[in-house]
This record gives sequence, structure tokens and C-alpha cells, in this order.
Amino acid sequence: MRHLWRKLGIPGKIGLTLGVLGASLTVLGLVFGNLATLSVWSVLMGILIGGGSWGVVSWAIASAAVDASSD
Repeated sequence: MRHLWRKLGIPGKIGLTLGVLGASLTVLGLVFGNLATLSVWSVLMGILIGGGSWGVVSWAIASAAVDASSD
């Protein structure tokens, strides 16, 4: 795991970190909220949608920022 972390660039580290944060906030919202029934399927979909969207969007913004600053 440490080798993978060193191999990632700055946008990858930002995307992975915020993806994990988004997934954990989604799971906390499912556990403590009353909007959805808590099941394995809802937790997995929450992790996939919440973590995936936060991770991809933050990676794209960080990647664009790194590309813009290199010009």
C-alpha cells in the first residue's frame, strides 16, 4: 500500500483521499439517517456512488490545476 501511495501523483492522492472521505461520509449518513433502509446493497451503492463521485471529481479538478500551473 505504501508503494502505491508513493507512486501516485498529487491529483491521484487528492482523489483517493477525498474518495475515501466521501465514501465514509455516505456510510455515516446511511447509518445515522432515516432516509434509506440500511442493507448491504444500499451501503455498497453508497460507497460506490459517494466515494466514486467525490474521488473522480476531485481528481479531475486537481489534475486540471496541476496542468494549468505547469504552463
